[in-house]
Amino acid sequence: MKDSTKRTARTVLQSAVGLAVTLPAIVTASGIPEALPWVAGSLAVAGGFARVMAVPGVQALLPSWLRTDEDGQG
Repeated sequence: MKDSTKRTARTVLQSAVGLAVTLPAIVTASGIPEALPWVAGSLAVAGGFARVMAVPGVQALLPSWLRTDEDGQG
């Protein structure tokens, strides 16, 4: 699998997890002003998840199609 495809899959997975965490609050919110903090929370969770997935110990636990190269350069 190409590295760009792996990166895309990882980004989609990380964003989905971040969105899933805050989706109930987003659905409950009736207007944009109420939804904005939850959208920010979703992005923060996705960003944190991305950082955790970059840890070498976590990399070893990921399926091969989600792992990046060991040198971290792609």
